[in-house]
Amino acid sequence: MENGKIKSVAFTGHRFLQDDINAEKIQTAVETLIRNGAETFYNGGAMGFDLLSAEAVLSLKEKYPFIKLIICVPCDKQDKYYGDEDKARYKAVLEGADEIIFVSQTYFRGCMQKRDRFMADKADALVAYCKKDTGGTAYTVHYFEKKYPDRTIIFL
Repeated sequence: MENGKIKSVAFTGHRFLQDDINAEKIQTAVETLIRNGAETFYNGGAMGFDLLSAEAVLSLKEKYPFIKLIICVPCDKQDKYYGDEDKARYKAVLEGADEIIFVSQTYFRGCMQKRDRFMADKADALVAYCKKDTGGTAYTVHYFEKKYPDRTIIFL
């Protein structure tokens, strides 16, 4: 992080979303980050919040062509259990991404957490949609808070 400026952002959030979050709310937060210097966005491509936030970044690329979306895939065939609509969205996000990083080639217990730590370690700020004290999203928020107490977390 250069002089306290946020240049890179990671997303973490639940797969199942409540009524208090939507694409517009995420897009507003992303655009505010861009206007304040953010250029690189790390996203895990999971159902729910990840796909919605990746789509928000992609929708802003026309207005801000310098921004980059990096999809950090935990393992091959991440979308194996996605429904048809989410598979199509995932494919579109991968096609629109500036870079795709496979954190692990094959699934193993803990590969999702490895992906989450990878993204957190790259980010100056974390955008989080966290409504529970347990699970992968809470794990990522706690990891980021503990390892990077001087970095920003934006809760949506």
